[in-house]
Amino acid sequence: MNSMEEIFENVIINSWVQHFLRTPCQFNKPHEADAELIEIPGDSNHYLAITIDTVAEEITMGLYREPYTMGWVTVMACLSDLAAVGAEPLGLVVSVSVEPDRDKAFTSSITRGMEDACRTLGIFILGGDTNITPTISLTGCAPGLVPRERVMTRCGCKPGEDVFITSGVGIGNALGLVRLTKLPDNFFPEKLYRPTARIKEGQSLRNYASCCMDTSDGLLTTLDQLMRLNGLGFVIDCNWERILAPEVMELCNNTKTPPWSMIAGPHGEFELLFTIPAKVVDEVLAQSQFEGTNLIRLGRVQQTQAISLVLPSGRSVNIDMAPLRNLLQNVKGDPERYVKEFRVLGKKWGLE
Repeated sequence: MNSMEEIFENVIINSWVQHFLRTPCQFNKPHEADAELIEIPGDSNHYLAITIDTVAEEITMGLYREPYTMGWVTVMACLSDLAAVGAEPLGLVVSVSVEPDRDKAFTSSITRGMEDACRTLGIFILGGDTNITPTISLTGCAPGLVPRERVMTRCGCKPGEDVFITSGVGIGNALGLVRLTKLPDNFFPEKLYRPTARIKEGQSLRNYASCCMDTSDGLLTTLDQLMRLNGLGFVIDCNWERILAPEVMELCNNTKTPPWSMIAGPHGEFELLFTIPAKVVDEVLAQSQFEGTNLIRLGRVQQTQAISLVLPSGRSVNIDMAPLRNLLQNVKGDPERYVKEFRVLGKKWGLE
């Protein structure tokens, strides 16, 4: 089937969207872009891009233990959505909810993470809201501007186009592995998880990309969502040394973890995955090298609606991501069951 409705998250979003009246000023439909794209009265040259993201589940599940990480990701998650539509950020507003007994050192570390992330991207926090709540919840909302003639969404790829990513992936799932399997922290310290929103790269790619999405939910989930939206598929060359970030490859080697799991898990980073026509590949690569970005070619778009992984052995397998994308809900958030069923799916796909 490979329909959008096979995925629990898409169903949940649709169950909310169906109750809301859609504005005639909105360019994108639900699921079609990482940020919402809105017409600006009196401005025929730009769309307003706006997005909102909350960091709460990751804290509750124990993925993030350092308050600095919590603050850093709150900023980067929002700005990555703007990057995926090629927007020029205008700033960020935040809503911070913490328990009443948190000390100033803890909250100050959250703010340092936020501010350092902003300085990295060259943006500013414009304001926000604070609350006292039973659990920590950090929300960011970011607006930006996108030229109308160069709008970039998740839709538009065509068979034969090349699939690229802005850098090596897997750091999010590496941290998830350490947390869920209770490996010692030194196998992948949390300080290594400092993903950066690819704002400049997104602005450059809007001149070339036929579709784009960030990898905040993991590489294979990103490919799966693009597959369902576009009615096409992808052939991915699984050269692990090239695809995975070096520190992730090191973790796999040290723990005998199968590399495929680092692209299959749901906790990603903020790289941009995009497709471009073959005729502009050389131009894009030359531009990226000039800008200091080493793009990684993953594979190509195919007519068949499937994700086909070409393994290092040369063997090709098609994987169905729906069971994995729905797994966390099916095991009711139980970490041990999740890890067990995750490996079962890998064996079913012939990856182990």
